[in-house]
Order: sequence, then structure tokens, then C-alpha cells
Amino acid sequence: MHNIAVIGTGYVGLVTGACLSDFGLSVTCVDIDEGKIERLKKGEIPIYETGLDLIVERNLYYKRLSFTTDVEAAVREAQVVFIAVGTPPAEDGSADLSYIEAAARAIARSLNGYKVVVNKSTVPVGTGERVKAWIADELRAAGSSADFDVVSNPEFLREGSAVYDFTHPDRVVIGHDSPRALEIMKQVYRVLYVNETPVVETDIPTAEMIKYASNAFLAVKITFINEIANLCEKLGANVQDVARAMGKDGRIGPKFLHAGPGYGGSCFPKDTRALADTARKADAPLSIVESVISANERQKSLMVRKILAGMGPVEGKTLAVLGLAFKPNTDDMREAPALTIIPELAARGARFRVYDPAAMEESRWRLRDLADRMVHCADEYEALSGSDALVILTEWNQFRNLDLGRIKKELSLGHFFDLRNIYKRAIVEAAGLIYHGVGT
Repeated sequence: MHNIAVIGTGYVGLVTGACLSDFGLSVTCVDIDEGKIERLKKGEIPIYETGLDLIVERNLYYKRLSFTTDVEAAVREAQVVFIAVGTPPAEDGSADLSYIEAAARAIARSLNGYKVVVNKSTVPVGTGERVKAWIADELRAAGSSADFDVVSNPEFLREGSAVYDFTHPDRVVIGHDSPRALEIMKQVYRVLYVNETPVVETDIPTAEMIKYASNAFLAVKITFINEIANLCEKLGANVQDVARAMGKDGRIGPKFLHAGPGYGGSCFPKDTRALADTARKADAPLSIVESVISANERQKSLMVRKILAGMGPVEGKTLAVLGLAFKPNTDDMREAPALTIIPELAARGARFRVYDPAAMEESRWRLRDLADRMVHCADEYEALSGSDALVILTEWNQFRNLDLGRIKKELSLGHFFDLRNIYKRAIVEAAGLIYHGVGT
């Protein structure tokens, strides 16, 4: 059994560390944020992720999981060190690797014997070699001969389902150039091998590319059905029936064929831009991915035009907005459609009553410039009270069975903008509301 250190207690690092400890491994999660570490030691989870609090609580109790700010001590006690720090987008769309470099150099300064350094963060192709170089540079400066290998082990976690995804993955990707490191990684993931999880063993650059290619393809799929939805509206077709029929084709599949206001979150926007940047620099531009990036931003603004076309000028009108996070079961608002749609409508004079089951606190600072135009409500029906129209931006389950009769009484203009297509037009219209879907 190998001791594990995880550098970074953000979304990926915390889920990785907690789930590996639940596999029976001894895991130390490291972060420079002392306040966060103190909260984690008490079992307080800084992110919204179903089931994660119970796993952390259980493994703190059994002392398989610990938290510290002491990088050196954690690395010295571990044989496998995961790097799970952020790779935020730079101004040009490329991935900022400064946190990766800092983590790699900190690991190098703490090496006291052979270690497997595992890159869990999403990084451009070639980062594995850079990590090797940064570590080697620090070792030379210290006159150290400590041995190490670098592995690429990208994450494929969906926010809101991350614990399940980690423990029931479609595949585990291990990019390596060392049989010794591969065997150690197989021991780390032994629980999944027993469950016959498919494991892709490949080289480091290929593993890095697999992550970007996977996310880019899913972004393409989302954007494709959104553009088909826009065409359906022009031609009188129904995109939900189109998507259902397409999804029955085994070559296509039903997932990610749900028309809406565009994708957001911490992965798809960042990763598509980083992949496009990598391709341009390699003189092999990805025209499809470039088009997807533009089309996705256009889709968000198109929702604003849909609302204006449906209800006319919004000057002086109040909109009830249900859902602010980029998807259900998370409080993450990074690149969420709400961050484009609400400000654009506000610029046209609209006011808002908003509610999200998880993202209320995050929305208060992300939309702080609109504080004088926005009321944060306790639930969906408080948001509806005194509003002129309803806009559903996130398909939380509790929004799927609203009291349509009550909505009819509350909305002065009766416009029901279902930007996630979670209602049937006929049902909404039977309640006396004016239904507006996407591609229906």
C-alpha cells in the first residue's frame, strides 16, 4: 500500500484525495491556503459536491485522510504525489502553467527518494516533459540525485457527479514512460482493476491529448445540437424529437444532445480554448473547435434576443430567473450562461428576482455589479412573486415540476422561457402561459 500526497485541494484535488482514501489508501491533501486547510480538518467542504462530505468525514475518522499546508512533509511521506492545481486560461486562451510549475518545483525540493509524480490537472500536450525539466532543474540546483518518474493521469469528473465518476469511471488513462511507475499506478487504482474498469495505458503526450480531445468533442456535440435547434425554430421542426431520433443511432448516442443556452463551467470553455491555442501554435489549427468556441458564445447572446423577441422591450420589467449555476448539482458559475444573459438583459433595463438551490452565494459576488437590479430569493416561488416573466437557465430537478397554475397567477405577462426544454409546450400552454423553448 502506497502513501499518497495530493497537491491542491480544489475541485479535482479534493475529490481525488478523498476518493483515493476511500479506496483504503493513506492520503495527505496539501494546500497553501491555511484557512481552507483548517476548515477541511474539521470536515467542512468548500465546494458543493454530492456525497463528498460523507467520504471526507468517514476517512478523517479512520485517519486515512489528512490535510496540511506542509508540502515537504507530505511529499517525503508519500511515494505517489498527485499535482491537482489550477490551470486557468491566460489572456490568449492558453493554459497558465504557473501553478503546475510551482507545485513541481516544491515537490522537487522535498524529494528524499523515488517518487511517482502524477499530473492530474488538465494540461497541454508537452507539459509532462516540462514537469520533468522543472523537477530536474531543482534537483541539480540542490545537488540531489533523487529518482522520480512523471505520469499523466487526467481526470474525467463531471461537477455534481464527481464522486460517482471517480469511483465508477468509464476508463482510467495512465500515460507513462516507465514500467516501474505504471506498476505503482496500477496499485493505486487496484480497486478499479478488480471492478474491471477499462484502463488505457499509453505515453504521456497521448494521455494529455486524450483529455482535451474528449472535452472538445463533447463541446462540439453540445454546440451542434444548439445550432440544429436554432435551425429548427426557423423551419418549424422540433429539436427534441430530432435529438431523440439521433440519439437512437448507436454511432451517435443520446448524451450531450440537449439544446439550451450554451455550455459553461470550469472545463469545456477553458479546455477548448487551450486546445485551439495549442493547435494554432503547432500549425495544425482545429477549425471545428474554433467554430464551437465562437458558436457557444453566440448561443448565449441568442437567448437574450429570444427573450426580447418573445416579450418585447424589457425596460422596467422584472424577470424571475431560476438557475444560475452552469449546470444542476453544483454551485459553479464559471462561464455560466447566466453571466452573459443577465447582464445583457440588465443593460436593456430589466430587473431580476433570482433563485438557485446552490449558487446564491457565488452569484452575489459574480453579479455584484447588478446588486441594485437583483433580488436574491429564498425559493422559486418567491422569485416568481411580482415578476413579469419566468426564465429557466439551469435544469435543477426541483424546477421540473413547478405549479403552473401558481405561475400563471404570479406572472403579469405570462411569458415562460424554458431555455433548457424541461417542459412540454402543450402542458405549459394549457395552463394559460406563453411558452418559449429552444428549437421547439
